[in-house]
Amino acid sequence: MDGAVAEPGWKRVYRRLITRKPIEQILREGRKTQMKRTLSRLDLIGVGIGAIIGTGIFVLTGVAAAENAGPAIIVSFIIAGIVSGLSAFSYSELSSMVPISGSAYTYTYATMGEFLAWIIGWDLILEYMVGAATVAVGWSAYIVDFFDDAFNVKFTTKTTGAPVMWDTTNLAFVINKNHYINIPAMFISLLLTAILVLGIRQAAWVNNTVVCIKLVVVLLFIFGACKYVDRKNYSPFVPDRVGNSYGAKGVFKGAQRVFFAYIGFDAVSTAAQEAKDPQKDLPWGICASLGICTVLYIAVSTVLLGIVSYKDLKGVASPISFALEPYHNTRWLRILIELGAICGLSSVILILLMGQPRIFFTMARDGLFPKIFGRLHKKFKTPYVPTLVSGVVCAILAGVLPVDILGDMTSVGTLLAFILVNIGVIIMRYTHPHVARGFRVPWGPFLIPIPGAIIALILLVLSEGPTIYRLFIWLAIGLIVYFAFGYRYSRWTPEDIAYFGDGGMAFEDEDSIMSNGSKELARPVEASFDAYGNPAIAMPTPYHANV
Repeated sequence: MDGAVAEPGWKRVYRRLITRKPIEQILREGRKTQMKRTLSRLDLIGVGIGAIIGTGIFVLTGVAAAENAGPAIIVSFIIAGIVSGLSAFSYSELSSMVPISGSAYTYTYATMGEFLAWIIGWDLILEYMVGAATVAVGWSAYIVDFFDDAFNVKFTTKTTGAPVMWDTTNLAFVINKNHYINIPAMFISLLLTAILVLGIRQAAWVNNTVVCIKLVVVLLFIFGACKYVDRKNYSPFVPDRVGNSYGAKGVFKGAQRVFFAYIGFDAVSTAAQEAKDPQKDLPWGICASLGICTVLYIAVSTVLLGIVSYKDLKGVASPISFALEPYHNTRWLRILIELGAICGLSSVILILLMGQPRIFFTMARDGLFPKIFGRLHKKFKTPYVPTLVSGVVCAILAGVLPVDILGDMTSVGTLLAFILVNIGVIIMRYTHPHVARGFRVPWGPFLIPIPGAIIALILLVLSEGPTIYRLFIWLAIGLIVYFAFGYRYSRWTPEDIAYFGDGGMAFEDEDSIMSNGSKELARPVEASFDAYGNPAIAMPTPYHANV
């Protein structure tokens, strides 16, 4: 227009970075999903327990006790459980308000804009991919112990261990002699990747079966090993500080490390579009699974540190079965525990390797990643490209890095996600106060979310310097990728913003409410094919409507 003042370039860039995806549009996309809503409340609790109980309880308990907190790892689990509980309330509110797969990435896009959504999406890629590698290393340790106990078959350390170790005293990598590569960890990563590409996924009853096996194994250890507890192993409960280990600081550093054990309850929110009643059942799935696992973690760590000295657990990747070795008549108990651990860890790897490509896939559909990452396999209808990429990278990480390094990297990534989710609850209370919520964080938008964000930030800061540096390096790489690609190609116009459905003809909902408050009459929309080769339905509301 004549006389119009051109908007300064910096302001235009700023408006782009804070562009928010309208809630109405997110919900509309969710209503178009082709996923079957078959998961009940119990199924969702099973999904949470299935995702939570894994490396944290079977592996990291011993590592964190030996290197950080000693017997006080019990307190570390309580602290980490409280932090997770505060964030679980925030996840519950947002998942009941925005019951769409995408978890923290989707919530951040709706509350804080495209740039922070990219940051958390990039962070979640690290969390899921490195988390799967961590569990794969634990799986390898238990499969080695299982063959030794059950069949007296011993694998050489040259092909079952990482070639490097992390020296917590000098904060540096050291060569792990006579260890070249962890082949079992790479094998399970690639095997489950192949299964996911083929489209084979866990049905609800299979997951529930695996959860029952996990719970039985954990309870067998608690009640079967408690008779071997020696109270002398609890003294000193908080060992004197040595370098960066033990003492009060070691307890909190232990909490930061075992925080990895609680990762997984957020996976419940990614099943939102498959739940029968997501607004009511997702909060139950998140909170109940976290509560059950917290009690089990405290019980397992109490028994474990009572039957073996924390000093003997250093460098042990299978502490539960290791702790039982000195005791007679425990061979079959060790075999059962190892079988349960193998079964349980396999399901966790599968869930993480399934979730990570979905983050890639979702971000590609929003234009933040190249189109090929949003492509479905013509036959299997799976996001095969991101699945293959994630699986191969996971296998490489699992083959060459030790479990403690991988676990720490996953924990700091999750803590960052928790900080933004807690902040998201506060923002949503003011920007969308009237949107229906199946669950509300009790006592207002400040009493729980603010402490949840602050404690998560404290645990993040208490992470070892090199771990923080790795996170910053990862985020710096993400910034380069965003401004080189995502910023330029993220979807802006109504023509770009589309729902990727499976049918050839779709109908707008009769009561579909637009962002401006008006309603559209039901009308057929001819599906056109997008750049991904999938039918697309044009969405009338651009992302920048809420800038």
